Amino acid sequence: MIAIMTVTGRDHTGIIAAVSTACAELEINIRNVSQTIMDDWFTMILHVELPDTLSVTDVNGRMSEVEQREKLVITIQSQAIFDAMHEI
Repeated sequence: MIAIMTVTGRDHTGIIAAVSTACAELEINIRNVSQTIMDDWFTMILHVELPDTLSVTDVNGRMSEVEQREKLVITIQSQAIFDAMHEI
């Protein structure tokens, strides 16, 4: 499944490492990434490919650990849902 993951929070060292490490552990392929820092706020959008054996619920469970440890907000949703929500 192709999905969109967003990551936001106060900027600090190790955010990209924490998120990408968790993705690698779940065998999630990061297909594209965009990140920026506005003042003290870090934002990142990842276009990811989940293995067939992994659900969005599984990813949310693992990313909630990263959220708590790194003090971030991480969301993930199927690209199909994302596309449907943003179609005009």
